[in-house]
Amino acid sequence: MSEPTAVPYRRLSRSEERVIVHKGTEPAFSGEFDSHFGAGTYSCRRCGRPLYRSEDKFDSGCGWPAFDDELPGAVRRLPDPDGQRIEIECAGCGGHLGHVFLGEHITPKNTRHCVNSISMVFTPKASPANPTG
Repeated sequence: MSEPTAVPYRRLSRSEERVIVHKGTEPAFSGEFDSHFGAGTYSCRRCGRPLYRSEDKFDSGCGWPAFDDELPGAVRRLPDPDGQRIEIECAGCGGHLGHVFLGEHITPKNTRHCVNSISMVFTPKASPANPTG
């Protein structure tokens, strides 16, 4: 029986590795997706797994991209070492995404995924004028 072929991870810059691998945080209001609201899908920068739909993104004013839902099975929730928060990571590769906060009453789903822009890549939704996205 042969072993499954490992999916290669994307090569990361130092700053990407600091956040994604070593669980760092980018400075508030510095990420490329904080004020980005185009239609499409946000995927893990490290492994490419789709994580969030643009329809679930909202402006929380926190300084990082915020989503009130994730794609099914895409995000894993873990207790943060600080004991106060819930860490979120890519279910595909374990890359650090940020934290999830519950009970803030900001959206009807009462959930805020606070995600580092540097942990994601964005793929625009295909349109009739641009069928490849």
